[in-house]
Amino acid sequence: MAGEHVIRRLINRWDLNLKRAVTKPQPSKPRQYLQTATGLNLVKEITDPEPFQVLYTDFTEIKYANGTKKVYLMPIIDHKTKLVVGWEVSERKDTSLALNALWAARETLERMGLTLEGRFIHHDQDTVYTGYRWLQVVLIRERMRISFSENGARGNTCMESFNSRFKGENADLFLSARNVWELRRVINERMEYYNEKRRHSALGYMSPLSYIKHEMVLPEPAVVLAQNGR
Repeated sequence: MAGEHVIRRLINRWDLNLKRAVTKPQPSKPRQYLQTATGLNLVKEITDPEPFQVLYTDFTEIKYANGTKKVYLMPIIDHKTKLVVGWEVSERKDTSLALNALWAARETLERMGLTLEGRFIHHDQDTVYTGYRWLQVVLIRERMRISFSENGARGNTCMESFNSRFKGENADLFLSARNVWELRRVINERMEYYNEKRRHSALGYMSPLSYIKHEMVLPEPAVVLAQNGR
């Protein structure tokens, strides 16, 4: 027990106290508001959104290198066209990842002659999505409208369905990637396949870009995007 006596002497010498009270950090003001607010799911009553009126997003975990490593993917998809308008991959699930995905979505819409302003983005109440930086960029800088799921994944079924299918259909390719750069290349290729070639029953068995090209009236840049891909 000599070691214990040494530790106790050091504690006494430095006037330390083993019993330290741990104060639980207070939730941010936005999170405090969300804990008591109701009616946060703003897109629930929009039964037939216009193209790019309602966007969904969420983080999802992807394993690679035979399951020994993981990254986080954040896609942003449109309700009407099923187009993945933006996505980003990172080893950390943080605000930088979320904003990079949002910038990618903004770039896609700009090539269509559109902006993010006025569009809904729907997600859960993850700490990233209730953080000041995300809220400031989305609400103030981009002038979008945020819709929150009020019951987790069950309130964001469109996004959960996409993430489940995307990971399930491509799991072997992801697991075979040896490093994050190879994984990123694979994810980009599969996203392009999803947008350009994968057919959806909800779109009359057309791919998202084919649907945009043949079924929608959008500014001329959208036609160029549909012809050339992302």
